[in-house]
Amino acid sequence: MKKEIIEVPVMSAKVRALGLPCSTAVRANGFVFISATPPVDMVTGEMVRGDIETQTEASLKALKHCLEAAGTSLDNVVMVRIYAVNSGFYIAINRVYAKYFSVNPPARSFVPVASWPMEFDIEIECVAVA
Repeated sequence: MKKEIIEVPVMSAKVRALGLPCSTAVRANGFVFISATPPVDMVTGEMVRGDIETQTEASLKALKHCLEAAGTSLDNVVMVRIYAVNSGFYIAINRVYAKYFSVNPPARSFVPVASWPMEFDIEIECVAVA
């Protein structure tokens, strides 16, 4: 099976506008892979500003949007990777994350990053069953 690039409304255009060499969502071999998703407002395409809980909420909403564009949902997520600029954000991120994955949560990694050239504090990526 070949990979299929999924066009995600708002997000794919944002990635292209930034000149990033990646696809927002890819379907292959029965799975959907969502690239690390920053806190982007899925209506305006603008970065969501605010504290880490506000940014986490926006990232998870964007992740949900990407999954739905690929024909799947948060219920089918099997792996999540969270990248954050500060390991001290762990508890606050978990408060928001738990609202999205309260039952049968997927496997997950939390990765604090030492250097970050972006204007936001979190990105979240995942793998889901298609």
